[in-house]
Parts: sequence; structure tokens; C-alpha cells
Amino acid sequence: MAGPGVFEVSDATFEQEVLQSEQPVLVDFWAAWCGPCRALAPVVDEVAAQYSGKLKVMKMDVDRNSATPMRYGIRGIPALLLFKGGKVAEQIVGYVPKDKIDESISKLIGSGSGQTAPLQV
Repeated sequence: MAGPGVFEVSDATFEQEVLQSEQPVLVDFWAAWCGPCRALAPVVDEVAAQYSGKLKVMKMDVDRNSATPMRYGIRGIPALLLFKGGKVAEQIVGYVPKDKIDESISKLIGSGSGQTAPLQV
């Protein structure tokens, strides 16, 4: 259920892929049976394309991985966690519009980069 630029992460690879990443990372906690997760998937794919090179986008299936969601207190899905420097910088729970996700990402990567995202017309 991962689109281009979106990668699967597991309990086993979380430390290396997310916590030790040089780039900020967006992790989408989801499950196949979750309707809102399926609805959010194309939005996460868009985010991955839009922020390619500035943000890593990962998905974690909570049915196949329990340690990491438990560690971060994930009780409702979909849940998006934004990590920077190995720490949670933002948390978004439930289905939200893309502009809300963009707002959170901009706060994280917008400062100090000197670049702005192109306007969508």
C-alpha cells in the first residue's frame, strides 16, 4: 500500500530508517482494514512526491509491527508522526486534509532551508 517515494518501515528497521535519518521523516501508521487509512494513502503519496529530497516518507503496518506503535502511544490510526533528529516533532491523528499535513511539514523543514514549496494552482 505504499506509492512511489513511500517506503515500508518495520520494528526492526525503525531505528536506522527513522531515528538515525539525516532528513526529517514522516511515518504513516496504518492498517489494511482501516478505511480512513486507505483514504489518506493518496495524500501521503502526494506528500512524498512534493517533498522528495527534503523529507523521507515511511509507512508502518500496525498489524505487523506492535513495538514501535506501542512505544509512541499510537492508539488511533491513521496516525502521522513527523520525526526530526530522532524525536517526534509533530503528531497528526485521523484523516486530515493535505493542507494540514503541509502546514506541519513546513514548520519542520521550512525553517532555515531558504526555499519555499512551489504554489499549487
